[in-house]
Amino acid sequence: MKAWQVRKLGEPKEALQIEKMPAPEPGSGEVLIKTEAAALNFFDILLCKGEYQEKPPLPFIPGAEMAGEITDTGPDTISAKGQRVLATPQLPKGGWSEHVVVKEEDVFPIPESLAASEAASMFITYQTSYYALHRCGRLQKGEVLLVHAGSGGVGSAAIQLGKAAGAKIIATSGSDEKVTLCEELGADLAINYKTEDFVEKVKAFTDGRGADVIYDPVGGDVFDRSRKCIAFEGRILVIGFAGGRIAEAPTNHALIKNYSIVGVHFGLFRKKFPEKVIKAHHELMELHQKGYISPMVYEEFSFENVTEALERLGGRQTYGKVVIKP
Repeated sequence: MKAWQVRKLGEPKEALQIEKMPAPEPGSGEVLIKTEAAALNFFDILLCKGEYQEKPPLPFIPGAEMAGEITDTGPDTISAKGQRVLATPQLPKGGWSEHVVVKEEDVFPIPESLAASEAASMFITYQTSYYALHRCGRLQKGEVLLVHAGSGGVGSAAIQLGKAAGAKIIATSGSDEKVTLCEELGADLAINYKTEDFVEKVKAFTDGRGADVIYDPVGGDVFDRSRKCIAFEGRILVIGFAGGRIAEAPTNHALIKNYSIVGVHFGLFRKKFPEKVIKAHHELMELHQKGYISPMVYEEFSFENVTEALERLGGRQTYGKVVIKP
């Protein structure tokens, strides 16, 4: 089989090499999956460079999300051969491989109606957003949800899930093209933050009250500005720091305006409550089948073009999710 391996740290085009190797065999509690599609994430670039919080030993195969068909099972498993699944392989044996061995606990069944590229794009973005909005943010029907970086992976998922929950959606993005994408995803108001002041737009949309929940995967200046348009008893959800700078939160401001700043660490939640993640998966599958959510795939690249895909992703030329197909 073919697989992409990081043999030395550096920029993806220098670090990644495509290798031929024997197909793996599943051990106890494991299943073998034939890959139909695998997702790319920004942290994959950081992994290649050795700049991510997780530093697997060399060599390793990247790829945190994939989808395909179970072709073999090891002892002590209940999965069936032929079952279509999405999976989250653990490093150093990630999903950028034609065949992947995965622990059964990291495998989730999917319906035949769900395309492989969409399935491979669902887990991190939709699980994170579902956890953020419903458990951390306590989003209620009729509330106003402000989603930053709305055309990105987690942002696009948050728009759809917020709309499905009955919220009014405001989204920000960095170009007119991406603003249009946010509107197509269901945003009631989409703002180009490079040419418009999102604080004033949010205040105008809400008659000065502000957004009840703010979904922030950017941080930095975006977080600082978001504090100026959060509603009384609102919740600012800290998803990540794509903007580069980690903002400081003056607690006196939170006290005076009576809002909450809530950290969203889905990975830790998954470790502590795996049964709740399984429940959320089934609920997400139901939402997809009812047409409320549909992963936005920027482009399907061939398996051989991983480095080109990562260059586009790293250059912020993409929206939604980027996938590769063997």
